[in-house]
Amino acid sequence: MNDRTRHTQFGPEELDRLHAVASLGQPLGAADLDSGAVRARLAEVEVLITSWGCPTLDHRVLRAAPRLRAVLHAAGSVRGHVPDAVFDRGLLVTTAADSNAEPVAQYTLGAILWAFKKVPFLAMDARRSREDWSYLHRRGELSGRDRTVVLVGFSRIGRRVVDLLRTLDLARVLVVDPVADPAEVVAAGARPAQLAEALPQADVLSLHAPALPGTRHMIGAAQLAVLPPGAVLVNTARGSLVDTAALEAACRAGLHAVLDVTDPEPLPADSPLYDLHNVVLTPHIAGSLGSETRTMAGAALTELERYAAGLPPLAPVTRQSLTTQA
Repeated sequence: MNDRTRHTQFGPEELDRLHAVASLGQPLGAADLDSGAVRARLAEVEVLITSWGCPTLDHRVLRAAPRLRAVLHAAGSVRGHVPDAVFDRGLLVTTAADSNAEPVAQYTLGAILWAFKKVPFLAMDARRSREDWSYLHRRGELSGRDRTVVLVGFSRIGRRVVDLLRTLDLARVLVVDPVADPAEVVAAGARPAQLAEALPQADVLSLHAPALPGTRHMIGAAQLAVLPPGAVLVNTARGSLVDTAALEAACRAGLHAVLDVTDPEPLPADSPLYDLHNVVLTPHIAGSLGSETRTMAGAALTELERYAAGLPPLAPVTRQSLTTQA
């Protein structure tokens, strides 16, 4: 992982846990895998703990690490550094994505609750209108009661959002996910639905699908056109799920949007989305940041402790699971 990540994620408590279960050497951490010192360590390494900034564990790296048995990721997606070669070798791979799901779900809940009353958009209106409150009624319904939230993706995050909304007993929740078990969706307190059926009912459309070839631009001009007036799009998943050109056109026409991710990321300086008062842009902050990332380090260390004790992993990643997960 890169040095900044290592120092943020692994404080004294995490390092104590690491020293208690593992035999460590120098260098303890590395931002690249090409130096002579790191290559010498790779020859002895049985377990790699990885995080943001990890280089790809390609054939060249794997050849240098003949004793490697496990890659325990202290972050979310492993797509950036775990190629097929890792699975071909039969290595254990785990993820701390469950821990990362918590702050994303919390951000999403906040965005949904504010979307009901158009809070961030009215806040921008207030800066222009000042003492003239006539703008209050220009953004449609300002209520959370009897509203419909459509979640696209019954993922780790999507499930948590359903749980959080259920505790508030505030909105009807429809879940669109072709690979989710409908019985699990119902048990969670939501209703399974097809995308075409759900979109015209969506007071809030919140995206939680992975970025896969089949999900690219799954929300395009046709999908945005059928959202009801006053609807709010919330995207904390991946920018590629939405056709940016179609989104720009829809937002110019009045669609409200809260975007923590975009395509590209960041948007170019001339993007019209920066200047629209019905669009909120945040710089990919929904996921774990700062001290939150230590929870993910703790999850990876728990996997290490279980590995050392001969116990099965809590959050394994397989070649097959990557076909439907981020």
